[in-house]
Amino acid sequence: MYRPCPSPFRLGGFIRTAGWYFLCGRAWTVCRGGAKKEQMATDVGTEELAHVEMICAIVHQLTRNLTIDEIKKSGFDTYFVDHTTGLYPVAASGTPFDVKYFQSKGDLITDLSEDMGAEQKARTTYDNILRLVDDPDVRDPIKFLREREIVHYQRFGEALRRTTEHLDSKNFYAFNPEFDKRRNARRR
Repeated sequence: MYRPCPSPFRLGGFIRTAGWYFLCGRAWTVCRGGAKKEQMATDVGTEELAHVEMICAIVHQLTRNLTIDEIKKSGFDTYFVDHTTGLYPVAASGTPFDVKYFQSKGDLITDLSEDMGAEQKARTTYDNILRLVDDPDVRDPIKFLREREIVHYQRFGEALRRTTEHLDSKNFYAFNPEFDKRRNARRR
């Protein structure tokens, strides 16, 4: 049975997200309630690495028995020349993964908003995969991963709500609460 194979493999987003959550978790320890948010970020980051493992298993199953004709027919030949069927993490645009994609602003509100956006982008990617794929061996794990992205989005949303509720000022866009509060305390 002919199965079109992804070309090239799209793992960059997962690796970026997992690393981002580990980095953000460390940055969040400086704020009130940071330990709980740090643990949540670490847990979600660990789960994102498990997502990488699941996607790698799916890709391996789809590519392990490809013939040269199938490789050429699917447009996978240029990738095959450089990487055979090995996994090389790239973004959906084809841009290779780079550590420069890790960004932390050091502002909990900004970082949590970024996390929520990343989860929605992942969910949208899974929605698009489900629109294109009929194979139940691919669809079922993708559906599971999609559900997890929704849960992650909800957890980050809860953390954002708790953060804004605990700020001294409801005008939370006028300052960086993690940095400015400490800085102002030193001035006194």
